[in-house]
Amino acid sequence: MSDGIKLTEEQVRRRRVRSIALALVLGGLAVLFYVVTFVKGPGVLDKPL
Repeated sequence: MSDGIKLTEEQVRRRRVRSIALALVLGGLAVLFYVVTFVKGPGVLDKPL
């Protein structure tokens, strides 16, 4: 029975760096959306359907 694919230390390090970068980008987008909504004010929610 195979244990699966074994990653090298370099591959593990690159995966970790990529995951951290992705988390920072997603967190930055969430903060950006929050700030834009806050700056625009509650009027953003008062749009007619």
